[in-house]
Amino acid sequence: MTWQEWTIIAITSFTAMLGVLLTVATLPGTWLILLSAIGCQLWQPGTFDWWTIGSLATMATVAEILEFFSGAAGAKSTGGGKHGAIGGVVGALVGALGFTFLIPIPIVGTVIGAVAGAGVGAAVAEKKFGNRTKEEALKIGAGAAAGRLVAIFIKGGFAAAMAVTAIVATCVK
Repeated sequence: MTWQEWTIIAITSFTAMLGVLLTVATLPGTWLILLSAIGCQLWQPGTFDWWTIGSLATMATVAEILEFFSGAAGAKSTGGGKHGAIGGVVGALVGALGFTFLIPIPIVGTVIGAVAGAGVGAAVAEKKFGNRTKEEALKIGAGAAAGRLVAIFIKGGFAAAMAVTAIVATCVK
C-alpha cells in the first residue's frame, strides 16, 4: 500500500469515528463523514466509487429528515400542534447548547440538554401559544422529549452505518 492509501484510511477512520460522536452529541457528524469521503475522493480519485458517495449522502439526508421530524412527531403524538413542534425544536437547540456547558461531561450534557430542552420548549410553547392546560402542555412536552431521544438514537445508528460504509470502502478495492 502507498502512503496515500494509508493516509486515506487514517483520515476516513478518524473522521468516521468523530462523526459518530458528533452525531450522538446532536452535532452534524453525518455531514462530516460525507464531506471527508468527498474530500478524499477529490484528493485521490478512485478511493470511493460514486455509488458509495451517493449512499453516504442519502443516509445523511434521511437521518437529518428523521431527526428534524421526530421531536415534532413526539409532540404531535401526545396532542401537540405546530406551537409544540416549533417549541420542541428551539428548546432542543437551546438545551443542547446550554447543558453542554452546564454539564461538561462530553456528550452527556448535550444529550440531556437536547432532550430536556425539547420537552420544556414544547410544553412552554403549547401552554403560552396553544392555550393548553398545564397538564396537557406537560404531556406534550414529554412526547417531544421522548421523540428527541429516539431521534438521537436513530441518527446515531445512521452515523454508525455511514462510518462502517466509509471505512470498509477505503479498505476494500
